Amino acid sequence: MKPVFRGSVPRAPDLLDLLEKTSRTFALAIPALPEPTRREVTIAYLLFRIADTFEDAAHWPASHRLAALADFQRLLVEPDDGEAAAKAVAWASSVPSHHPGYARLVAETPGVLEAFLALDPGAVGPIREHVVRSAQGMAEFVARTKGNEMALENLEELRRYCYVVAGLVGEMLTELFLLRRAPLAREAGFLRERAATFGEALQLVNILKDADADAAEGRRYLPAGVPRSEVFGLARRDLLVAADYIGALQRAGAPRGIVEFTALPVELAWSSLEKIEAHGAGSKVSRLEVVRISRRVRLALDQGRPAVAPRP
Repeated sequence: MKPVFRGSVPRAPDLLDLLEKTSRTFALAIPALPEPTRREVTIAYLLFRIADTFEDAAHWPASHRLAALADFQRLLVEPDDGEAAAKAVAWASSVPSHHPGYARLVAETPGVLEAFLALDPGAVGPIREHVVRSAQGMAEFVARTKGNEMALENLEELRRYCYVVAGLVGEMLTELFLLRRAPLAREAGFLRERAATFGEALQLVNILKDADADAAEGRRYLPAGVPRSEVFGLARRDLLVAADYIGALQRAGAPRGIVEFTALPVELAWSSLEKIEAHGAGSKVSRLEVVRISRRVRLALDQGRPAVAPRP
């Protein structure tokens, strides 16, 4: 399908500025990636974040959020610059988020879509497929909202939600890592089998960290009937699988930047999980600890050791 967007592709600094205003961990990790994967992942992250913003717009009626998700999916599949511009104006005027970075990102949807369509076709395909599938899955959960409240009922639903918002991201990243990198082919099956769990691990930690804030906005991802300890246990098991995923990248000789990009969020997740277990939801890794963890990952790579430290 030919892109119908016209005009110049947004400059990289514009996209990086959007990234820095909408992410903490990814803004720190993405610069480690080699090009063109860095640009592909930056744009993919921004597209996922647009969909996330619609899903999280708890102050919008569910019907409004569903319409926005459906319109966004259509623009990904059937690009139209005029419709993208009109929708972005309408979305922005409705204030999709009180987070200034997210609100600005939604307003700049046409530019992000234009940059997306200018990527190599080999990257456009997997990004489009996974963002659309994620938006469709988000719509399933938004449709369950009753009186601005959405609650998951069991562990299976929690894992389904994690797959929709993060497992699919892990799968997409894996396809982008494999793209144009023949040496990784021998580990392709191993990576694909663990890609969704890699994403689930990071999402579970985020859910545990943000549980109180999410509940205050009507999003109860932690099922009431599931002991919190069971969710912590699942997160730990998933993080061990994520370490195996990263180890496979190292064994296959993936570019150092890809290994660093995947290892840093996992190491941060381990530290965050330990803080949450000790001090409860809302606990965060400090900026100083982030710097220390980043240095530790880079030193491990310098010395040829596993990027993610072994855990029992």
